[in-house]
Amino acid sequence: MPTANEIRTTFLEYFRHHGHEVVPSSPLVPHNDPTLLFTNAGMVQFKNVFTGVEQRPYKRAVTAQKCVRAGGKHNDLDNVGYTARHHTFFEMLGNFSFGDYFKPLAIELAWNLITKEFGLPKDRLLATVYAEDDEAFDLWRKIAGLDERRIIRIATSDNFWAMGDTGPCGPCSEIFYDHGPEIPGGPPGSADEDGDRFIEIWNLVFMQYEQVDKETRIPLPKPSIDTGMGLERIAAVLQGKHDNYDIDVFEALIGASVALTGTHAVGDKRPSHKVIADHLRASAFLVADGVMPANEGRGYVLRRIMRRGMRHAHLLGAREPLMWRMVPVLLDQMGHAYPELIRAEALITEVLKLEETNFRRTLERGLRLLEEETASLPARAPLPGEVAFRLYDTYGFPLDLTQDALRAQGRTVDVAGFNAAMERQREAARAAWKGSGEAAIEPIWFDIREEKGATEFLGYATTRAEAQVTALVVGGKPVDRAEPGSEVMVVTNQTPFYGESGGQIGDTGTIRAGNGAVVTVSDTQKKLGDLVVHIGRLEGGPLAVGDVVELVVDEARRAKIRRAHSATHLLHAALRRHLGQHVAQKGSLVAPDRLRFDFSHPRPMTQEEIRAVEAEVNHYLRRNDETKVRIMDREAAIESGAMALFGEKYGDQVRVVSMGETEDGRTYSVELCGGTHVRRTGDIALFRITSESAVASGIRRIEAVTGELAFEEVRREHELLTSLAQTLKVGPADLPARIEALVEERRRLEREAAELRRKLALGGAAAAGDGFKQIGGIRFAGRTLEGVPAKELRGTADAIKKELGSGVVALVSVNDGKAAVVVSVTEDLVGKVDAVELVRRGVAAVGGSGGGGRPDFAQGGGPEGVRAPAALAAIEAGLAG
Repeated sequence: MPTANEIRTTFLEYFRHHGHEVVPSSPLVPHNDPTLLFTNAGMVQFKNVFTGVEQRPYKRAVTAQKCVRAGGKHNDLDNVGYTARHHTFFEMLGNFSFGDYFKPLAIELAWNLITKEFGLPKDRLLATVYAEDDEAFDLWRKIAGLDERRIIRIATSDNFWAMGDTGPCGPCSEIFYDHGPEIPGGPPGSADEDGDRFIEIWNLVFMQYEQVDKETRIPLPKPSIDTGMGLERIAAVLQGKHDNYDIDVFEALIGASVALTGTHAVGDKRPSHKVIADHLRASAFLVADGVMPANEGRGYVLRRIMRRGMRHAHLLGAREPLMWRMVPVLLDQMGHAYPELIRAEALITEVLKLEETNFRRTLERGLRLLEEETASLPARAPLPGEVAFRLYDTYGFPLDLTQDALRAQGRTVDVAGFNAAMERQREAARAAWKGSGEAAIEPIWFDIREEKGATEFLGYATTRAEAQVTALVVGGKPVDRAEPGSEVMVVTNQTPFYGESGGQIGDTGTIRAGNGAVVTVSDTQKKLGDLVVHIGRLEGGPLAVGDVVELVVDEARRAKIRRAHSATHLLHAALRRHLGQHVAQKGSLVAPDRLRFDFSHPRPMTQEEIRAVEAEVNHYLRRNDETKVRIMDREAAIESGAMALFGEKYGDQVRVVSMGETEDGRTYSVELCGGTHVRRTGDIALFRITSESAVASGIRRIEAVTGELAFEEVRREHELLTSLAQTLKVGPADLPARIEALVEERRRLEREAAELRRKLALGGAAAAGDGFKQIGGIRFAGRTLEGVPAKELRGTADAIKKELGSGVVALVSVNDGKAAVVVSVTEDLVGKVDAVELVRRGVAAVGGSGGGGRPDFAQGGGPEGVRAPAALAAIEAGLAG
């Protein structure tokens, strides 16, 4: 009996042998179809290939595609656990031809695989074709040798597939397996077709037309093939099971839940075991592909899936979180085929455990409320919508969980009343927001957020995705259509663009529509916490709400930002280790060309501290440790030592980013952060601090560069050193000693020059009394000097005073056209002569104002050096009184 893993391998290898490229499964979050909540078919990743928008290096492909159908148009959630073949997560095996082979080879390949490779008996197989597809009918007779009675024409859309209202389309041919007459049900197309005897195992889609509009359908120039076979269904057939949940994969998972709960999977307990097994698979794969539990969008669907599984664990008597303990069993079954599960094991385990722990806090109280409310209701009467809303709003019960809990009582929920209560809450929230004082947030964003919902961020996993335009704002007002040349703000349902927050600046890039319209995105902002707004200029064509667009982030710029952001985390840790635990982030900027980090510290860093911090960060870059991301309860994360970043707002559940490992095995940097980061610390390449300075009292700032910018900084420094060494004719290693010698030589020369200028000022005749005047009985020495620095005037004046013995010295020096004035009075004349009053007269004469000092010495200056003699004359006049 082949296992599911063996069946998958056989399928892929069979088509590889027949010239097909084995293409890995695409993520469950589709990046090329904004209309889909999750990838729900194998052809999703090839949509653009089928439409001709994208070219691949192969014309034949085969995949085992991860799929989820829960939420949106394809929602099997409510049926899971109560039927034999409904799943939220399943695998779709498919082979594809992009204009290469068509119906004859597609049917031949399919028939040979299921009859020869898989060994299914031909008399248990039958096929359906679209009623008008005579070609497929004849091919089944010719290739498979099927009797005409086992080829059933279906006239409905069940056997005509279309990608949408327009686009590629064509007839289908389905292959059914007959489980035998002992199982009730009739063949497809019969009145009893809904029975379980005849099970569809494979659907072959022959894409041969293009639907131009509702009335017009034309042949495609290159007809193509798209097939889909559910692995779980074919495994059930090949393993001799009628229920998908009896195959080996589910047998292992259900066995684990039986062992953990001590409750056998029989009778009314079996649906709960099936729900747990199915929902564990869906939850684990969604988390591995980047979806996190949330209150909206994909995250809300994941939370619904998780909580439905956890509710059934509770029904089985589990009193502690259960699903996370089953993760090793899932990895043992599926980790080889899907290594992303193994890479994300810690994250999957943590998210499941956290979500179930939080949910259990309120589950029992919510169920008690539900029991109290239903006890007073007539039998089978619907639960009032207000009660269902209270369960949702207070206890986190999604509506479908309440509906599931009431299933055993045969009750429904007044959904209209639930929706009305939800709307009243929105109106109350709107009124509260208007009164909150957040005037900086324009009301238009609240309206858009309320009507269109949040923007889902895809940027942790990709920098390119398709999306649907949900809102346009031009000139501060919402519009349905923007014209070329306008400055426009674009909101989409999902985006890879990061909106500025937490110090990380917004992404730039392009948004392109099919009509040639291009928005050059110059900035991305985040409004109301989760509404991402792309800001830019529209060219090339109009853009309308509802348009499907391709969003492409400037990847090179994003890579630089990632490096800078991760380096900021490592810098923070290094500062705390070298300066002390008092260091805390007080602000940051993460940009493509630099990072800036403000932190609390009472004094400037020494050069030794700067070097040590820089060296430690680079040490962790060389270690090339993996960047790990966890989702944790906010309080638990902070209690565990995770640092909260300045200016960031956090929800109840937070993203914890860890980098590096210390010598004693502890994590080096752990911070709460919603930004984008490198996958490994080595991706940063190099870290260089360019400056350290003061911002405010007790706040320091470091600026730094990373990656190629850091290498450029090193190159510039090297070129500067080389140039200096060549100029001074020494080796770079000898530069410090040579420069120190030059500095000392300059100091010596400056001292000698000052001494010469002083002697020149003194003249030499002063010793004989020449050069002195008697003014009002006071000896006066006045000189104008050229090129003597102002700082040397005091020493020169003191030397002249010694020559005077008793008297007043006035010096006016001219440098670069400006005048410096000093007046010095000997001690015996203080009280009779005021140096400040005299200097102010001199300063005024050279066009200056003020001047100050003490009664024995004062100084000042003015812009008119040519009037130096007038300054001396003014001082003399003042002395004469």
